[in-house]
Amino acid sequence: MTCIVFQKKSKYTATRRLLLKSKLLKKATSMLAAEKEQNKRERDEALNERVPPLKLSGLSAQELQELCKELHRKIDVVDEVRYDLEVKVAKNEIEIQSLTQKIWEMKGTKQRTKLKRVKKSNDAKLDALTESKMLSKADFKANLKTVKKEEEKKEEVTDWRKNVEAMSGMEGRKKLFNAGQ
Repeated sequence: MTCIVFQKKSKYTATRRLLLKSKLLKKATSMLAAEKEQNKRERDEALNERVPPLKLSGLSAQELQELCKELHRKIDVVDEVRYDLEVKVAKNEIEIQSLTQKIWEMKGTKQRTKLKRVKKSNDAKLDALTESKMLSKADFKANLKTVKKEEEKKEEVTDWRKNVEAMSGMEGRKKLFNAGQ
């Protein structure tokens, strides 16, 4: 028995693919450089909006010292906030690690049972496939229910005057009463 392997022919030659790759890399590097420049401009604009430039010219030594003290106070506040956030992050990381450890422990306790391989001959497999197809066809037919048509009750057409005369009086009411029970 021989095995035939078909290889997929590519549309492009190796040199063409190499040329396309190099063009893609050049385009990607130029786009990356443009993106970095854009990010730098955005960062500078944001800093200019949030932090106005310092005007140190014309300030006396006392005013410069006050400015430095104010800046140090602001830096201390920011450091405290940063420290608090670092503590929270460290606490959350420890909690995440303990939870992942618990998950791994729980996964380890529940071991899946290994499935046993059942070896069947090719004839047995083929028989099982054909039988299942035949059974499914038979099952569809077996599950169908037969519906019997009910015969419609035909009322006899009679003269209505005779019917009214028969029902008039006490005997007619007695018949209606008995028919209702």
